[in-house]
Amino acid sequence: MEQNAWIHEQLQHLFTNTDDYNRRTLIKAAQDLIREQEKRIYQMEGEIEGTIWSPKRWGE
Repeated sequence: MEQNAWIHEQLQHLFTNTDDYNRRTLIKAAQDLIREQEKRIYQMEGEIEGTIWSPKRWGE
């Protein structure tokens, strides 16, 4: 997930270079949201792969 590495870097740069509490909170929430999306994508990819290799579910 190279695109996410870039956005994580940019958000971290913004986070460290601002003193405004509201902006820092928003940036932190964006970072958390992106991490959660990455985790869910990884989980769904694993579920898809597991379904592909499971003979029990081939007939569905």
